[in-house]
This record gives sequence, C-alpha cells and structure tokens, in this order.
Amino acid sequence: MKLESPITAVKGIGSQTEKRMNRIGVYTVKDILLHYPRDYIALKAPVRPSEIAAAGLYAVEGKALSAPVLKKTNRMELVWASIGDAFGKIETVWFRMPYIRSKIKAGETYIFYGRVKEKGRGYSMEQPEIYTKEQYEEKRKTLQPVYAKTEGLSSQMIAKTVRQAFLELSMAYEFLPESLRKKEGLCEYNFALRQIHFPDDMECLILARKRLVFDEFFLFLLNMQLQKEKKIQIPNDYPIENETVIPYVLSHLPYQLTKAQKKCLDEVICDMKQETVMQRLVQGDVGSGKTIVAFLCMALMGENGYQSALMAPTEVLARQHYETFTGMCRAYSLERKVILLTGSLTAREKRRAYEDMQMHPDAMIIGTQALIQEKAFFPNLGLVITDEQHRFGVRQRETLVEKGMHPHILAMSATPIPRTLAIILYGDMDISVIDEVPAKRLPNKNCVVGISYRKTAYEFIRKEIQSGHQAYVICPLVEESEELEAENVADYTKKLGDYYQGSVRIGCLNGKMKPAEKNRVMEAFAKNEIELLVSTTVVEVGVDVPNATVIMIENAERFGLAQLHQLRGRVGRGSAQSYCIMLDHAQSRESKRRLEILNHSNDGFFIAGEDLKLRGPGDFFGIRQSGDLEFSLADIYQDADVLKRAADAVKEILEKDPDLREEEHTNLAVMVRDSQSGGMSL
Repeated sequence: MKLESPITAVKGIGSQTEKRMNRIGVYTVKDILLHYPRDYIALKAPVRPSEIAAAGLYAVEGKALSAPVLKKTNRMELVWASIGDAFGKIETVWFRMPYIRSKIKAGETYIFYGRVKEKGRGYSMEQPEIYTKEQYEEKRKTLQPVYAKTEGLSSQMIAKTVRQAFLELSMAYEFLPESLRKKEGLCEYNFALRQIHFPDDMECLILARKRLVFDEFFLFLLNMQLQKEKKIQIPNDYPIENETVIPYVLSHLPYQLTKAQKKCLDEVICDMKQETVMQRLVQGDVGSGKTIVAFLCMALMGENGYQSALMAPTEVLARQHYETFTGMCRAYSLERKVILLTGSLTAREKRRAYEDMQMHPDAMIIGTQALIQEKAFFPNLGLVITDEQHRFGVRQRETLVEKGMHPHILAMSATPIPRTLAIILYGDMDISVIDEVPAKRLPNKNCVVGISYRKTAYEFIRKEIQSGHQAYVICPLVEESEELEAENVADYTKKLGDYYQGSVRIGCLNGKMKPAEKNRVMEAFAKNEIELLVSTTVVEVGVDVPNATVIMIENAERFGLAQLHQLRGRVGRGSAQSYCIMLDHAQSRESKRRLEILNHSNDGFFIAGEDLKLRGPGDFFGIRQSGDLEFSLADIYQDADVLKRAADAVKEILEKDPDLREEEHTNLAVMVRDSQSGGMSL
C-alpha cells in the first residue's frame, strides 16, 4: 500500500465508508494520516451504576445480569442488555450491531464507556464501547484521540482506519535536515506522525505537536519566500491617470472616514501609482470599515478602465458585497457594472455573468471561489481583492491572480494579528492597519458568567427580540459528542424551542449544511424572518446584520480569544447598544483570567497581544483561534515562538542554499514541490 493509494486500500474500508471519508476530505491513505485529531481525552475512572447521579460521559463498571437480547424491528436490529450489581443497574443498547451479543457473557464484569442518558426513573447507555477491566486500565494509560465526525463516520471508526493504515504502510521519509532538527530539538517525522494520532503520554504528544507545527510554519514560509523571489519587481501595467471618483464619493458619503481609513486608502492609492504592482495586506479590526476602502479602490480601477475582482469566503458575504456595491454605484450615479459570480447561480445566470465580464472591461466582479473556475475569464483584470484572505489557500489566491496579467493584489483580513507576527506571515506584502472603529458605533457591553446565569440570559434575549432586535447563540459543536462535554447546535436549538414555546422564530446553522441551505438560513436571518440564530462558528465570517444586538457564546472557555473577538463582531454593527454574553462552563482560574481580557476590551489587536502573553506551547486542547491560515495544527497565537524560529530557519537555509540543490535538502525540495502542487506531502 502506498501513500497515494485510495482510502479503500486500507483493510475494512468499503464503498459506503469511502463516500463518508470523502465528505471529510479523505480520498487517499495520505489524507487519513494528515487528518489529525481535534482533541484528546483521558479515560475516566470507572463508576458503579449506583454511583451515577446525572446524565453525562461515564465509564460504568458492571456485571452482565443476563445474556444480551437481540430485538428486531421493521427498521433495524438492536441488542439490549442490563448491567449492574446488588445496589443498582443500567440498561445498555446497541443499534445495528448484532455481533455485540458475542462480546458479552452473563455473569461477567465489563467496563462500558459512553454517554449516559436519563430514562424514566433510571439511566441508559446507547452504543457504549465494551472493555474488560484489564483492557480499560491499559487504555487509561494513554490519551485517546477525538476526530471530527460526519454522519455515519464515528471518531472510533476514523481512529481504527488510521491504526490500520499505519500497520500496512511503510515509513514516510524525513525531510528536515538533521542539523536543523537537532538545533530546534525536533523529534523524527514518523514518530511525530504516529504520536499525534496515538500519543503514549502527554510528553510524547507535546513533542509530536511541536514537530508538526514547526513543519507547517516552515513549509508555509519557505513556499512564501520562494514565491516572493518570483514575484519581486513586477512592472505595473495598470497606470492610474484619473482620480476623480474617490473624492466625489467621499463628498457624498453620509459619514466621514476615520483617520485610519484615510491613511490606509492613501497607502493603497500610492501603491497603485508605483512602477511595480501592489501587494498589500489591509488588517482591520471587526467593524473598522474595510469594505468602503475596497469599494473605493475598485471604483478607482473602473474609472481608469480596468476590471477588479473581490473574492469572499462565503456566498452570503459575496451576495452582501454585491448588493452593497450595486447600491452605492446607484446612489452615487457611478455608471459601473457590478457582476456577481457564485457557485449557486443557475447555468443561465453564470452564462450571463461570463458574458458581462467580456462586455464590461471596467466592471466590478464579486464572487466566491467560482471566480477561479476555468470558465471565468477576465479580459482586463487590474486589481484582485481577497476578503478574509486567510480563509483561502495559497493556491486559490494564486489562481485568481493568474486570471489577469499581473494585477495589483489587495488582501483584507479582520483577524487581529500582532504586527510582529504579521510581518513574518505576510512577508511578501506591505501592511496597512485600520485600528479605529467608526465613531457612530457603540462599543459592545460584555459579560462573562457561569451557566447558572443562562436563564437570565434567555430572558434578556427575549426582551431584545421583543424590542425588534435579533440575537445569536453560538455552540462549539454541531451535534452531541460521545467524547466531549460541550453544547451542540442540534440539541440546543430544540432546547431553545422548548423554552420560548413558539414566541421566538429560531433558526439553526452549521458548517455541515449544504451551501444552498446555509445561504437560505443566513438570508432569512438578514431579513429578520429568523429572530434567534443558533450556530457554530460558521457565522464568524458571515452576513452583516446591523439589527442583531446580542450574541451569547456557550463554552466560551473552549475558544481562543481572537476567535471570540471575531464572533462578538457579529453584533454591534448598527446604531443600537449591543451585548456579548460569554458562558464559562469551566469556571477555572485560567479560563476566568483569559476571558476577563475580552470582558474589559473591545480592541482586537490588544486582545491578540494579551493572548500571546498568556498561552503556552502545551496549551492546545481548545478550539483553534486564528482561522484557517493554511494550517491544520499550528496556531499563530499560541505557537508564536515556533513561528519566529521557523522563519529564522527558512532564512538561514535559503541564504546557504537558495535553490535547495544541496544533498541534505533533497527531500525538502521534493516536499516543497508537493506542497506547491496541492498540500503537504508525506
């Protein structure tokens, strides 16, 4: 079996499981090895059935009081068994798993691991894992991986597939020079790859993660530097000769730009008038007004006879930009064609968009990744803007740029990255920062509370909705997890429905929904057809709903501060006072300390800097906070020190061997070629 072999080459993977694997981006053996766990759990000490006092995740030790019973219904087969002791018992049930009968013998004692639910006056367990006492004690010595799931594909199934792949596969090659590994104290690659999935202990897990995080930063920065060498000093073929549109629009805006917006706009215009093409990153905190800067730059390009394209990460955001830009062109009498191109357009609508792109050489073109499809042809592309640019891979951004003949590049990001890190990550770009929020916007009022405050929060949300406003509730999980104790969108939506008893229109949103369904929900929320939206972090980059005034975040301790700041940026976008309620389930000293930073500041750049001071290299069991930024494991905040060391290592290697031709860099050169052609290699 080879790394490039299809996932079906792994023993036990049939056509149905293959389809489910495809849904999580796993097509080959290599893909499953790079599908890292999202968390780890240490198995709990067993309890007796009589010791269970509430629903939750348990390891239950009990004797099989009788032989398991197989029951058949029209829909499925289920196995039922009763376990317990002289003081209590609990029911267990397994669906579509008839073979379980052979694993349980009456009178024998086992450990059953899984979620306990209330059933009448007692408790039951569904689909628990079964261990002998010896097996369970052995398993407790190690950390167990938890993988992101999809329908019909459990975390246990993914773990089993990874184990089988390791059994059948030969070793992957080492690509870092030995001298670099020794200098940085990095473990060997094969060891890291195995330990990140199945760590022997915490020390091994930290070693594995340090190596793989270094790899991600190192390869990202190495690729960036190599690409930078190719791009440097590209002539500007899009001269700016007319500059009347910007002062005209500014004189008619119903508000004044902030000093930071004006400075950023001046820097961009200055770049576009240079002899070489612009490559600039605009960093602006949540609600700082990056969109108007993008519009003015695109209007300037149109005035000078060039097309411009803005690529947004979601269809909802692309449509919002389209409607905003169309409205501004109409309001300010700009005779400029605004074109929308997204994946959900009908074939006829796409055909019309393609025709408009040919007929209007000065158009503003707005879309999603549909902009980089083969049929999308830009005859006169002078400016490319990527909104929330860290949501796109290098290849996606490059593909859009390649649609034109060396256009200007403007990347926009609301992720507050401290300047020292931004210079490393975007070393091939000049950086502008919009660090002011328009004066008309009131700062959010924040509070960090325990779960006992939840009912009070529900009533506060009801009051805001009765006043004509809208609200968000954010949960960290899509659905109930066997392994993790955290709120999930599916159950929470039902819980709120029961609480409000139809008096509030509630919607549900998560990243597993099909794009068309996500768009439908977000558009309904934007139109106030949904008053309360229960969602995962998929709304982090979402539609602008000025009418939303409350966001309540469950399990706030599981999110990074930068991500929490992005989430609360969903409210406070109108003139009304807005509120962010963070529910801290842990109530630990550490979680309180971190969340208090957010509680007392609305400045994203200050928060990012403080988060850098707080987080350490072993602190990686929460949800990653710095967006996609190409990385599977690495996080620029908690791994800032590793990022800096990787940058130094790249600089040292390229100074010594700029073309990676030396023998010790042979495998590294292969890795770079593979990563440039579509992702990290093994």
